Amino acid sequence: MPRDTPSKFKLYLNLIRWDRPAGWLLLLWPSLSALWVAAGGFPGWHLLLVFVAGTVLMRSAGCCLNDVADRDFDKHVKRTAQRPVTTGAVSVREALWLGAVLALLAFVLVLTTTPAAVMWSFAALAVAVIYPFAKRFFAMPQAVLGVAFSFGIPMAFAAVQNHVPPVAWVLLVGNLFWVLAYDTEYAMVDRDDDLRIGMKTSAITLGAWDVRAIMASYVIYLLIWAVALAALDLSAIYLLAIAVAAAQVVWHHRLIKDREREACFKAFRINHWLGMTVFAGVVLATQRLTWPSWLSFAF
Repeated sequence: MPRDTPSKFKLYLNLIRWDRPAGWLLLLWPSLSALWVAAGGFPGWHLLLVFVAGTVLMRSAGCCLNDVADRDFDKHVKRTAQRPVTTGAVSVREALWLGAVLALLAFVLVLTTTPAAVMWSFAALAVAVIYPFAKRFFAMPQAVLGVAFSFGIPMAFAAVQNHVPPVAWVLLVGNLFWVLAYDTEYAMVDRDDDLRIGMKTSAITLGAWDVRAIMASYVIYLLIWAVALAALDLSAIYLLAIAVAAAQVVWHHRLIKDREREACFKAFRINHWLGMTVFAGVVLATQRLTWPSWLSFAF
C-alpha cells in the first residue's frame, strides 16, 4: 500500500465524519434536554450512556446511508467530492454494511430501555432512511431532516416514562424549526452547486427570503421551548439560558446576512453551542430534583 494511501479504518472514520462532531452534537443536545425533562433531573448513568452512544452510532449510520444515496451528486460539489464512497475508496456495499452494523448496535442499546422506546425506534429509523432521498423530491427536505434529528426527544420520554406525553411532541416541533434554521445555513454553502445539479434544498426554495426564514425559525424554536417548559415550573435560570441562546441567534444573523459561503458554514458549525446552552439551562433548572449525590456539593 502506498504510504499516502489511507488505511481502510481511516476511510471508515472519514465516512462516519468522526473528525466532525458537530453533527452528532446537534442530535445530542435536544435528546439530552428531553431526557432531563422527562426524568425531572439527572436520568441516571444507564440512560445517559445509552443516549450519548446511541446518538453517535445513529448519526454515523446516517452518514453511511447519506453518502451512498448522494454518491452521484457529491462528485459535482466541491465540498463533498472527496468523500470515500464518492471517490470509490469505500464501496457501496461496505458503506451499507457499516451503516447496518452501527444501526444494529444502536438498537441493542435501545433494547436495554423500555418497550415504548423500542417501538418508537422503528419510526425513528424509518425517517432516517427516508431523508437522504427527500432531497430529490421535496422542496424543503430540511423539514424531513428536522423530524429525523428531533426524534431523540420522544425517544427520551419513552425511555424514561415508557410513553410519549404531548409535551414531547411540542418540543419535537420546536426543535424541527431549529433544524430548519441550521440546515438552511448549511444549504446556503452549496446553493450554487445544488442549483447546477438539480438538488432541492430550503436555501434554493426560500431564495431571497432565506435569511429572514432562518431568523424566524430560530425565534419559533426558542419560543416553543420556552413556553412548552414553562408549565414544568423550571427556575428562572432556564429562561436566562433561552436569552443567552437568543443572543447567539443575533450573532448568526451577522454571519449569514451577506450569504458568504465560509460565514454560512461557520454559522452551521457553531450551532451546537446554541443547543448546549438550552441543555445547560434545562440541567441547571432541574438539578435540584435528582442531581447525583456525589455532585451535590457543587450546588
